[in-house]
Amino acid sequence: MANEIELNPSDTGSELELSYADGGIRAGFPSPAQDYVESGIDLNHELIRHPASTFYGRAIGDSMIEAGITEGDILVIDKSLEPQNGDMAVCFINGEFTLKFIEIDEGKLFLQPANKAYSRIEVTPESQFQIWGIVTYTIKKRNKRI
Repeated sequence: MANEIELNPSDTGSELELSYADGGIRAGFPSPAQDYVESGIDLNHELIRHPASTFYGRAIGDSMIEAGITEGDILVIDKSLEPQNGDMAVCFINGEFTLKFIEIDEGKLFLQPANKAYSRIEVTPESQFQIWGIVTYTIKKRNKRI
């Protein structure tokens, strides 16, 4: 199991308000374009609910590819959230960070990848284990030119 997360603290001290098409952007049939943008959005305030306990991470590896997480994606990770079955979580197990789904099955805890090439990991009493935080958002680069 290779390191799959590069972690960085969040910085909500700065503000950068970006133009925001608050009427929505259709992914289906086109609609008349808005003549102007009426409001702004600050991604720090939109994506981060608990600044003191939120970190950014960069995904490394391909164990979550079937969940849409690919190499280089930015993860918004909230350490204050209580983990629940099915959550995507950053976990520390046996000396390494990994990104997996939390799965509770018949009273046992597993870390479930989203790639058929990888097996799920059973967390045993002997495991050095901690759920480090819950992924709340992912940010994906869509244009390879930038």
